[in-house]
Formats: sequence, structure tokens, C-alpha cells
Amino acid sequence: MLTGKQKHYLRGLAQTTKPLFQLGKNGLSQTYFEQIEEAIEKRELVKINLLQTTEVTVDELANFLKQHDNRIEIAQKIGRTLVVYKASRKEKYQKISTIVTKLGR
Repeated sequence: MLTGKQKHYLRGLAQTTKPLFQLGKNGLSQTYFEQIEEAIEKRELVKINLLQTTEVTVDELANFLKQHDNRIEIAQKIGRTLVVYKASRKEKYQKISTIVTKLGR
């Protein structure tokens, strides 16, 4: 669970980041989750935009991601955009998580 300071830091980083994924009329699938999982392992922070054509809500997407991996944290939900965070398991990709861990102390 992220603290307020950690979420604040992650939201600040996400503000300047463009959405890496878009969810459209094809909806949620295992393949979509695997692509997000692969990207989040390397980046630790991923921004997802829901297009107007999708029938999925931001809350449904957040629940879908949490069901598939309970280590994924929701940093921000705003409008049709979702920002998700997960600390990388590989040390060479742990850039954001080292700072987030320090903020949690």
C-alpha cells in the first residue's frame, strides 16, 4: 500500500509522462495484461488512457489489473486515465522504486 507521500511523488512523475497504453473497443484481455505487465516491469510507472470507444471504466480496469497481480498499485485515477505503479523485480530497472521506498519510511 502506498502512502500519501509516495502517491504524490508518483503523480508528479506521471504528470509529464504520456500514456503508454490505450484501451479501446477491444476491451480487456490476457494479452493486454501481459503487455502492461512487461512494460511495468521495465518502467515501474505506466499511464493508461481509456478511449471514448471503450465500454470499460477506469475502476474496472484498476480491478482487472489488481486481480491479475496484487503487487500493482494504483497511483492515480483521473478522468479516463489510470496511473499504475509496481516495483520492478530486476535491480537494473529499479529507478523509481528506490525513491518510493525511501519516501515510505
